[in-house]
Amino acid sequence: MLDTQTKKRIDDCRDILVGKLPDPKAQIEQITIGLIYKFMDDMDKEAIELGGSAKFFSGDYEKYAWDKLFDTKVTAAEMLRLYSDAIESMEKNPNIPQLFRDIFNNAYLPYRDPETLKLFLKTIGEFEYTHSEKLGDAFEYLLSVMGSQGDAGQFRTPRHVIDFLVAIIDPDKGETILDPACGTAGFLISAYKHILLKHTKANKEGLNIYEYNKLEKKPFNNLGDQLTPDDRKKLIQNFAGYDISPDMVRLSLVNLYLHGFSDPHINEYDTLSSEERWNENFDVVLANPPFMSPKGGIRPHKKFTINSNRSEVLFVDYIAEHLNPKGKAAIVVPEGILFQNGNAYKDLRKLMLSNHLVSIMSLPSGVFNPYSGVKTSILVFDNQLSKTTDNLLFVKINNDGYSLGSQRTEIRDSELPKAIATYKNFKNNPDELIQSEYAHTVNKKDILEEGNLNLNGDKYKEIILGQSEYPIFELQELFEIQRGGSPRPIKDFITEAPDGINWIKIGDAKEGTRYITETKEKIIPEGLKKSRLVNPGDFILSNSMSFGRPYISKITGCIHDGWLVFKPKAENITTDYIFYILSSQFVKDQFEKAATGGVVKNLNIKLVKEVKIPVPPIEVQNRLVDNLEKIQVEIQNFEKKIEESKNLIQDSIAEIWGVEGDSLSIAAEPVAKYAKS
Repeated sequence: MLDTQTKKRIDDCRDILVGKLPDPKAQIEQITIGLIYKFMDDMDKEAIELGGSAKFFSGDYEKYAWDKLFDTKVTAAEMLRLYSDAIESMEKNPNIPQLFRDIFNNAYLPYRDPETLKLFLKTIGEFEYTHSEKLGDAFEYLLSVMGSQGDAGQFRTPRHVIDFLVAIIDPDKGETILDPACGTAGFLISAYKHILLKHTKANKEGLNIYEYNKLEKKPFNNLGDQLTPDDRKKLIQNFAGYDISPDMVRLSLVNLYLHGFSDPHINEYDTLSSEERWNENFDVVLANPPFMSPKGGIRPHKKFTINSNRSEVLFVDYIAEHLNPKGKAAIVVPEGILFQNGNAYKDLRKLMLSNHLVSIMSLPSGVFNPYSGVKTSILVFDNQLSKTTDNLLFVKINNDGYSLGSQRTEIRDSELPKAIATYKNFKNNPDELIQSEYAHTVNKKDILEEGNLNLNGDKYKEIILGQSEYPIFELQELFEIQRGGSPRPIKDFITEAPDGINWIKIGDAKEGTRYITETKEKIIPEGLKKSRLVNPGDFILSNSMSFGRPYISKITGCIHDGWLVFKPKAENITTDYIFYILSSQFVKDQFEKAATGGVVKNLNIKLVKEVKIPVPPIEVQNRLVDNLEKIQVEIQNFEKKIEESKNLIQDSIAEIWGVEGDSLSIAAEPVAKYAKS
């Protein structure tokens, strides 16, 4: 657990640098270099105290020792010159290990303000070298803070997501572990701590790393006390990471070093274009590889199984190719990889289904906010399990324990622990049928026989309708269902003439309302030939974007192809009953299953026609509607009271400010009045 004092020192370092280095990544680099510089000096002092001699700051480098920088005779300008010369030449220091030379590779001081440097180094000087958890946590905190600031978000995967993937895969001490796009080595450190937890005497409940890091107070600190020094040495040798960015490599090295890795194996390596490490295989791979291909594109070599230039496809292919026969992997991927139609995507899905894939876990769409709104899923590979079962486990996670807005504040009822338990049960009982709202299994042969090899879990989800006492009808038995149409180009058909026909657009339907009562635009009568007419009493259903939302038309008009129209053809249904049924979660689940597409989903009209609903007698429909209408009135009254209470709060504060009006408005006059007083 990061202590308050250490956290404050990190924050102070950032505050000192921000005026000169607004780029978060540049701040990280300078703090990293400063910490390592100070730690080398600490280790020299420790060696001298034990009767030895200085190693790092010796010979030609003795003049750069920490005490030399802070000699009272050294001016701020001289300190800047000494420190700048030191970090630029340190990679050539023959007395430091290769790890430190890699960290100082191409290092330089990006600003020339002596006073800023002096204040910065004074704050760095408050840190003391240690391999303790505290210092490792301090660096993790630094990386997480920087990751919350736009530019650095590219290399930060949320800590709880990292721990979740590690808990799913459950690596152990004898396994080799790789992250082929390691960033700051978050997956490797989490896997390392997870293994230590598994070999901690006090961990009698068998806590995984996700559970352990969620505890406010850690029940034990001596992690890995059942491992011998030789065990630990061998364990550390099992971890490897690649990254194309030298900056990320530097940060990874420091992060691992501060977590006890004396000789971390992190390589600057282009995983997709280089062949030097192609023959390296691993027992475990954990990764959140880049979703986007670089501007210059990718020139993959010829050893990949899948012919593609898409980074997300190639990374998954690479991981599949570099797993040992009993290997396991967890990979964060953009959800489009599961259903896109390109040949490369289909080939990849066939490869995964045939040899590797055992589970797909859908994550909420806001997991990577505010940097990316891309919907993501987790692919779970287990080469051994894949050969012993034909079942594929789908898990749909709606709550990862954090709000889905830009701030990502922690909330209750995370479904990640349930997902871990579900996967563990599936792994122990892979042939057991699972069918629930949250998770379900599908026979892989059924997917392989489907031409597109679509891996959207909702497509194969059995909708549980329950045991209704009333007859069940398909919507096509109750309605004539048709798609709208759009005359094109639409601007040639828009009119303000009195004989124009209402042109019903998505924007004319307000969320939370029931009826379409007017439109902003009209089209000329000739446009009707290429559109679809809607009459009062007809249902229209949004077909794309916020698909599956029903409305009742109170006007005559035309709809474009973003709508479906439901024209009643049965007498045993009431309009209001159908509205509530179509708005229910039971029907929404069926619409979700009928939807196709990636970012923008559209309803498949054939499958919509097959959606099923119960139809009770008219008197039961009317009774249900009456009850629901009363509940709606209560909701509206509560909402009104809430709004009135909010206004009361604002008016009370406004009174203090001397502002009149219905809401708080801190005008210039009262501000000026209080400024003068």
